[in-house]
Amino acid sequence: MENQDMAEDDATRFALKTGLLQRVEALGLQQALFPSDGGEIDEIVRQLERINPIPRPLQPASLPSLLGNWELVYASKGTVVTRRLASMPDFGETIKIKRVWQTLTAGNSGKIFASNNAFLDLPLLGEWQLQAAGIWTWGADEQMAKVSFDSFSLQATKFFGMENWRFPELKIPVLEFLRNEAEWTTSYLDEDIRVGRGATGNLFVFRRE
Repeated sequence: MENQDMAEDDATRFALKTGLLQRVEALGLQQALFPSDGGEIDEIVRQLERINPIPRPLQPASLPSLLGNWELVYASKGTVVTRRLASMPDFGETIKIKRVWQTLTAGNSGKIFASNNAFLDLPLLGEWQLQAAGIWTWGADEQMAKVSFDSFSLQATKFFGMENWRFPELKIPVLEFLRNEAEWTTSYLDEDIRVGRGATGNLFVFRRE
């Protein structure tokens, strides 16, 4: 009976994930990462969360499934960058988001190093890479982590669209007393899909690269 339930959950997960990715791809990257009404997508994610195969992603045995490179494919309320662009519609409509991804690597016990990255195509200025480097820490709760960022960087990778114009990286450290912690819950995790929820209810869907 248990094997039958597991098989049914696997089949349900496959169907839900297929529907989720189809709806995300139909939106297109630009719309998927800007604040929008994604009711159908949010409901599919809630159904996935109810049959989460790795409910404690921060326990040592689960970390190999959590670590690695993850492409952000959907953000229910946008990201820090896209929310700011959305508040400047005339300017924001001319900026193309080419890629957003997150890299998670193991640190000391109870810590993960996180690197959030984005490639943006700016009008006249070409392609730029933004990066926020931070750390996850957690205790007994093996689903929710505290996240803080200690540096931000900016680099022109194709200045004026020229392949050979690559400027040095500008790195801006965040002084320790200015660092804020935010809660981050990994509410769903499997071999190729990860869902994160922020304290304000923002929903993020990642796909393993």
